[in-house]
Amino acid sequence: MSSTMQEIEALADGLDIAKVVELVRIAETAERYEDMCVFVKKLVKLKAAKGEDLDVDERNLLSVAYKNVVGQARSSWRTLNAGFDDCDEELIKKYRTIVENQLEQICLEIIDLLTKNLCVTVAGNGDETEVFYLKMCGDYYRYMSEFKEDQKYKDSAEENYKKAMDVAEKNLNETHPTRLGLALNFSVCYYEILKQPEKACDLAKKSFDAAIEKLDTLNDASYKDSTLIMQLLRD
Repeated sequence: MSSTMQEIEALADGLDIAKVVELVRIAETAERYEDMCVFVKKLVKLKAAKGEDLDVDERNLLSVAYKNVVGQARSSWRTLNAGFDDCDEELIKKYRTIVENQLEQICLEIIDLLTKNLCVTVAGNGDETEVFYLKMCGDYYRYMSEFKEDQKYKDSAEENYKKAMDVAEKNLNETHPTRLGLALNFSVCYYEILKQPEKACDLAKKSFDAAIEKLDTLNDASYKDSTLIMQLLRD
């Protein structure tokens, strides 16, 4: 660990939950997403030690922090994987391996945070938060499966998506944005990672059709999010 990162971690030492949340928000505003991950990790562990879940705003901060760090790394990997004209292929391969290892490390970090803390806290609640966390596990296993030929990552992605879908189908409305987003990401996993295009299409169609039938139940707050995801499912 670099001395700078040690200083970042030390900044949150001894702070109460409210002050750590303040640091998370400051890091977000400054677009220091790696620092944001450090602070939000501290927040999760503080709240988990008290048997508490994150509130909705804190949960969104967790999502934003890791999504930005991982998103940037995935984008870098895709660029390196596409290759370069008139460049040393062996050198690019070595560089790509470094990026892959960094990407795997951050994905495993958020999965560890979820499976050992957040998923445990909400297990059996049968609510949107439980679906959200299980979906996140599926997403980050899927991201690793994009560049790692490791069957356990593929299996874990499918397993977590299935668990999330079971909870969602029993507890969330067909038009709920989290349920629809889960269906979209799970269908992408079936298509791109598990190489099962028929299952991908079946899941997307089933979710879209079910939501269409209940379109009149949408409230103003979720209408835009739900209809946007429905359009992606249809496509």
